[in-house]
Amino acid sequence: MNYKKERIKNIIYIVIILITCLYSTHHIYYKFKTERNIDYNSESLDVIFHEKTGSEVTLSRVTPVTDSVGLSSKAYTFTIKNNLTEEVSYKIKLVEDTKKIIKDECEEYQIPREYIKVSLKESGNDNIIYDLEELEDNLLYTSVIPPLEEVNYTIRLWVKQGSTIPSGSILHYHGLIQVFEEETLAMR
Repeated sequence: MNYKKERIKNIIYIVIILITCLYSTHHIYYKFKTERNIDYNSESLDVIFHEKTGSEVTLSRVTPVTDSVGLSSKAYTFTIKNNLTEEVSYKIKLVEDTKKIIKDECEEYQIPREYIKVSLKESGNDNIIYDLEELEDNLLYTSVIPPLEEVNYTIRLWVKQGSTIPSGSILHYHGLIQVFEEETLAMR
């Protein structure tokens, strides 16, 4: 008789532990999911950043490298999704994060734009590499997204080979990825 009561008691404990584990796992998953997916939405486009930092990009490792090495540096990924049944034109820009620079009081420690290279990769296509200083109006890319489709992008930054910045310098770069609908140019 005691054996039967012990068995029932153990089964109840196991069920309580399983329910607690499922509940905790559910909350932890959704906590991190909302922290990583920072959405900028409009009626036309959803922009979902997959990094914890959202649209913020930082270049803090000051080691001049070749483009092939730079293409293996930290990736910042995001997805643009068209919510309409018609195509939408958009632009992707990489601008300085002036709010973060002011907040951190680090304006004099910014890597000069002429030493920074940036690559943009659209899913299924080759990397497009730019010198940051050569971008007109900080524009990385202009495209059209088909109706109800989504496109994935990866951006990488590095200090280009041949720069005069010594390795290990305290210089850094704070930037923001911005996506604009081309017709309205309203920031998303």
